[in-house]
Amino acid sequence: MAQALPDAGSVSRLWEAYLASLGETVATTEKTFTAWPFCDNAADADQLLALVLRGIKRATAGSLAEFEAAGDPLPHVGELSLILDSAGVARCVIQTTRVDIVPFNEITAEFAATEGEGDKSLAYWRRVHWDYYTRVLGKAGLLPDENMLLAAERFDVVYSPDLADATSSWDVKASDWDTQVGEEGDPN
Repeated sequence: MAQALPDAGSVSRLWEAYLASLGETVATTEKTFTAWPFCDNAADADQLLALVLRGIKRATAGSLAEFEAAGDPLPHVGELSLILDSAGVARCVIQTTRVDIVPFNEITAEFAATEGEGDKSLAYWRRVHWDYYTRVLGKAGLLPDENMLLAAERFDVVYSPDLADATSSWDVKASDWDTQVGEEGDPN
Protein backbone atom coordinates (compact mmCIF):
# COMPACT_ATOMS: atom_id res chain seq x y z
CA MET A 1 0.00 0.00 0.00
CA ALA A 2 1.41 3.40 -0.94
CA GLN A 3 1.72 6.13 1.65
CA ALA A 4 -0.70 9.05 1.49
CA LEU A 5 0.66 12.31 0.14
CA PRO A 6 1.46 14.94 2.77
CA ASP A 7 -1.58 17.00 3.77
CA ALA A 8 -0.23 20.45 2.82
CA GLY A 9 -2.53 22.27 5.23
CA SER A 10 -1.49 20.22 8.24
CA VAL A 11 2.17 20.51 7.26
CA SER A 12 1.91 24.32 7.07
CA ARG A 13 -0.04 24.57 10.33
CA LEU A 14 2.39 22.37 12.26
CA TRP A 15 5.46 24.14 10.87
CA GLU A 16 3.98 27.57 11.69
CA ALA A 17 3.03 26.44 15.22
CA TYR A 18 6.52 25.03 15.79
CA LEU A 19 8.14 28.24 14.58
CA ALA A 20 5.77 30.32 16.73
CA SER A 21 6.84 28.29 19.78
CA LEU A 22 10.36 29.55 19.05
CA GLY A 23 9.26 33.14 18.44
CA GLU A 24 9.83 32.81 14.69
CA THR A 25 7.68 32.89 11.57
CA VAL A 26 7.98 31.39 8.12
CA ALA A 27 9.14 34.82 6.90
CA THR A 28 11.83 35.24 9.58
CA THR A 29 13.28 31.74 9.96
CA GLU A 30 16.18 30.15 8.16
CA LYS A 31 15.04 26.71 9.34
CA THR A 32 13.95 24.13 6.78
CA PHE A 33 12.27 20.75 7.11
CA THR A 34 11.38 17.53 5.39
CA ALA A 35 8.01 15.79 5.87
CA TRP A 36 7.63 12.01 5.81
CA PRO A 37 6.00 9.01 7.53
CA PHE A 38 7.87 6.13 9.09
CA CYS A 39 8.00 2.83 7.15
CA ASP A 40 6.36 1.95 3.85
CA ASN A 41 2.80 1.14 4.88
CA ALA A 42 -0.08 2.79 6.73
CA ALA A 43 -0.32 0.43 9.72
CA ASP A 44 3.39 0.68 10.56
CA ALA A 45 3.45 4.44 9.94
CA ASP A 46 0.76 4.97 12.59
CA GLN A 47 2.20 2.44 15.03
CA LEU A 48 5.71 3.94 14.83
CA LEU A 49 4.36 7.48 15.14
CA ALA A 50 2.50 6.43 18.30
CA LEU A 51 5.76 5.08 19.73
CA VAL A 52 7.46 8.41 18.97
CA LEU A 53 4.69 10.38 20.66
CA ARG A 54 4.90 8.12 23.71
CA GLY A 55 8.64 8.74 23.99
CA ILE A 56 9.57 5.13 23.22
CA LYS A 57 10.92 5.40 19.67
CA ARG A 58 13.90 7.77 19.50
CA ALA A 59 15.79 6.32 16.52
CA THR A 60 15.33 5.03 12.99
CA ALA A 61 17.54 3.48 10.32
CA GLY A 62 17.41 3.77 6.55
CA SER A 63 19.73 2.00 4.14
CA LEU A 64 22.08 4.18 2.13
CA ALA A 65 20.89 2.33 -0.99
CA GLU A 66 17.31 3.30 -0.13
CA PHE A 67 18.23 7.00 0.14
CA GLU A 68 20.21 6.82 -3.10
CA ALA A 69 17.44 5.02 -5.00
CA ALA A 70 14.93 7.67 -3.87
CA GLY A 71 17.31 10.53 -4.66
CA ASP A 72 17.14 11.70 -1.03
CA PRO A 73 20.05 13.10 0.96
CA LEU A 74 21.20 11.28 4.08
CA PRO A 75 19.88 12.62 7.39
CA HIS A 76 22.21 14.99 9.24
CA VAL A 77 22.54 16.33 12.77
CA GLY A 78 20.21 19.28 13.33
CA GLU A 79 17.81 18.29 10.54
CA LEU A 80 14.14 18.98 11.29
CA SER A 81 11.48 16.55 10.05
CA LEU A 82 7.71 16.71 10.26
CA ILE A 83 6.45 13.19 10.89
CA LEU A 84 3.26 12.27 9.09
CA ASP A 85 0.60 9.75 10.02
CA SER A 86 -0.82 7.31 7.47
CA ALA A 87 -3.29 9.94 6.21
CA GLY A 88 -0.45 12.37 5.51
CA VAL A 89 -1.28 14.60 8.49
CA ALA A 90 1.76 16.19 10.15
CA ARG A 91 1.80 15.22 13.82
CA CYS A 92 5.17 16.17 15.30
CA VAL A 93 8.54 17.75 14.60
CA ILE A 94 11.69 15.75 15.31
CA GLN A 95 15.29 16.92 15.23
CA THR A 96 18.14 14.60 14.33
CA THR A 97 20.72 14.47 17.12
CA ARG A 98 23.12 11.85 15.77
CA VAL A 99 23.72 9.85 12.60
CA ASP A 100 26.09 6.89 12.42
CA ILE A 101 26.81 4.98 9.21
CA VAL A 102 26.77 1.35 10.32
CA PRO A 103 26.58 -2.00 8.48
CA PHE A 104 23.31 -3.86 9.10
CA ASN A 105 25.13 -6.66 10.90
CA GLU A 106 26.79 -4.21 13.33
CA ILE A 107 23.64 -2.53 14.66
CA THR A 108 23.79 -2.88 18.45
CA ALA A 109 21.19 -4.10 20.93
CA GLU A 110 21.28 -0.61 22.46
CA PHE A 111 20.34 0.98 19.13
CA ALA A 112 17.57 -1.58 18.57
CA ALA A 113 16.16 -0.76 22.02
CA THR A 114 16.32 2.96 21.24
CA GLU A 115 14.26 2.34 18.09
CA GLY A 116 11.65 1.05 20.56
CA GLU A 117 9.85 -1.36 18.26
CA GLY A 118 8.33 -4.73 19.20
CA ASP A 119 10.07 -6.24 22.22
CA LYS A 120 13.00 -3.83 21.66
CA SER A 121 15.41 -6.74 21.14
CA LEU A 122 18.13 -6.90 18.51
CA ALA A 123 16.60 -10.13 17.15
CA TYR A 124 13.23 -8.41 16.61
CA TRP A 125 14.94 -5.36 15.10
CA ARG A 126 16.89 -7.50 12.61
CA ARG A 127 13.84 -9.50 11.57
CA VAL A 128 11.46 -6.60 10.92
CA HIS A 129 14.12 -4.36 9.36
CA TRP A 130 15.31 -7.15 7.07
CA ASP A 131 11.72 -7.56 5.89
CA TYR A 132 11.44 -3.77 5.40
CA TYR A 133 14.71 -3.49 3.45
CA THR A 134 13.70 -6.47 1.31
CA ARG A 135 10.43 -4.73 0.36
CA VAL A 136 11.86 -1.24 -0.17
CA LEU A 137 15.08 -2.18 -1.92
CA GLY A 138 13.25 -4.77 -4.02
CA LYS A 139 11.23 -1.96 -5.62
CA ALA A 140 14.55 -0.54 -6.88
CA GLY A 141 15.75 -3.95 -8.10
CA LEU A 142 18.16 -4.31 -5.16
CA LEU A 143 18.56 -6.91 -2.45
CA PRO A 144 19.57 -6.32 1.16
CA ASP A 145 22.71 -7.92 2.52
CA GLU A 146 24.27 -8.23 5.97
CA ASN A 147 26.94 -5.63 5.15
CA MET A 148 24.66 -2.97 3.64
CA LEU A 149 25.27 0.42 5.16
CA LEU A 150 22.57 2.09 7.22
CA ALA A 151 22.13 5.65 8.41
CA ALA A 152 21.40 4.94 12.08
CA GLU A 153 19.64 8.15 13.11
CA ARG A 154 18.76 9.28 16.63
CA PHE A 155 16.29 12.09 17.21
CA ASP A 156 14.31 14.07 19.75
CA VAL A 157 10.73 15.25 19.46
CA VAL A 158 11.02 19.04 19.56
CA TYR A 159 7.35 19.89 19.01
CA SER A 160 3.95 18.27 18.87
CA PRO A 161 0.51 19.68 19.59
CA ASP A 162 -0.23 16.27 21.13
CA LEU A 163 2.50 16.92 23.71
CA ALA A 164 2.34 20.72 24.08
CA ASP A 165 0.69 20.55 27.51
CA ALA A 166 2.97 19.02 30.17
CA THR A 167 0.10 17.16 31.88
CA SER A 168 -1.13 15.69 28.59
CA SER A 169 2.43 14.76 27.69
CA TRP A 170 2.82 12.83 30.94
CA ASP A 171 -0.54 11.12 30.49
CA VAL A 172 0.56 9.90 27.04
CA LYS A 173 3.81 8.49 28.43
CA ALA A 174 2.76 7.33 31.93
CA SER A 175 1.74 3.75 31.22
CA ASP A 176 4.94 3.08 29.29
CA TRP A 177 6.98 4.60 32.11
CA ASP A 178 5.24 2.31 34.61
CA THR A 179 6.05 -0.69 32.42
CA GLN A 180 9.70 0.34 32.01
CA VAL A 181 10.52 1.08 35.66
CA GLY A 182 8.10 -1.22 37.49
CA GLU A 183 7.37 -1.08 41.23
CA GLU A 184 11.06 -0.64 42.15
CA GLY A 185 11.38 2.62 40.25
CA ASP A 186 14.29 4.02 38.32
CA PRO A 187 17.63 4.44 40.18
CA ASN A 188 18.19 7.67 38.28
